[in-house]
Amino acid sequence: MIAKLFVILLVNFLLCASVAFAQTSKHLHCVAPGTPDGLREILRFSGHELPLLSAHRGGAVAGYPENCLETFEHTISHTFSMLEIDLRTTRDGILVLLHDETLDRTTTGTGPVSNLTLLQLQQLRLKDNEGNVTEFQIPTLDSAIQWARDKTILILDKKQVSVQQCVEKIREHYAQSYVMVMASNQQDINTCYELDPSIMMEAMLGNDERVRDFRSSGVPWSQIVAFVGHEPPANKELLSQLHAEGVSCMAGTSRNLDRDLQKQADADLDEFRSQYRERLSFGIDLIETDLPVQVGELLFNSPTIPSHVAKYFHLSESRATDPD
Repeated sequence: MIAKLFVILLVNFLLCASVAFAQTSKHLHCVAPGTPDGLREILRFSGHELPLLSAHRGGAVAGYPENCLETFEHTISHTFSMLEIDLRTTRDGILVLLHDETLDRTTTGTGPVSNLTLLQLQQLRLKDNEGNVTEFQIPTLDSAIQWARDKTILILDKKQVSVQQCVEKIREHYAQSYVMVMASNQQDINTCYELDPSIMMEAMLGNDERVRDFRSSGVPWSQIVAFVGHEPPANKELLSQLHAEGVSCMAGTSRNLDRDLQKQADADLDEFRSQYRERLSFGIDLIETDLPVQVGELLFNSPTIPSHVAKYFHLSESRATDPD
């Protein structure tokens, strides 16, 4: 009798556990290049649409702050996305993720990030874009790189951090296959390539002069994705030049389309879908957006991965809790 009761209790426990798992589990849209060559293969222009976004500051939404590990997981639980993240340095020389020079807007702290040690920063909590305090902490770059392995591609917007520091950290984690450096000028491009020619970059090549400078630099085209601007693209010839070299072109929508989409609660989604699609049709291969969840749903609700890179994309189960 006792044995039978034990079996019944055990079965009930397992049933409850399975329900709890179903409620808290979710699928992550993972991109896992595996090697630097795999990363280059994914991001090389092929003429085939790649259902991949770049989440500006990680894709913050209500309850999920920018530059936050929990936000990153929330983003890729909805869509395939690279993550653009921002770096700052603590008083004791640790690289952490934060956009602003000061703590006031995005954390419960005040004053410059560089005034506090990592231990002091860990006592603070991050705020979402509406100013609501969350339970989340400021991540270190180390923790972000460790988290991202086999999940996604990170792009380091170094702010006042040096290219050398970024390269050192990538090399320390053997992360050349999934961590890129944002290079805002030709000097940064040259420095990064000289320090480690296996690291890919997001290079700012928004005009003919910058493209000419890059062409004469000797850095292989295969090492870059070209960011061509935040405004709606106008120079199709520039995009064609880059495509001819096998370079994918990225443009931002955070300063225009994203703002319009955010402001209009009753927006005509078909109209917005058409506007985002126009960017892709014009020759933009990768959209950097503040709204990766919404834009991913608009553009890639049923994503088709090009066959030549399909092996790098997969769904992976996560046990992270998602209030959505």
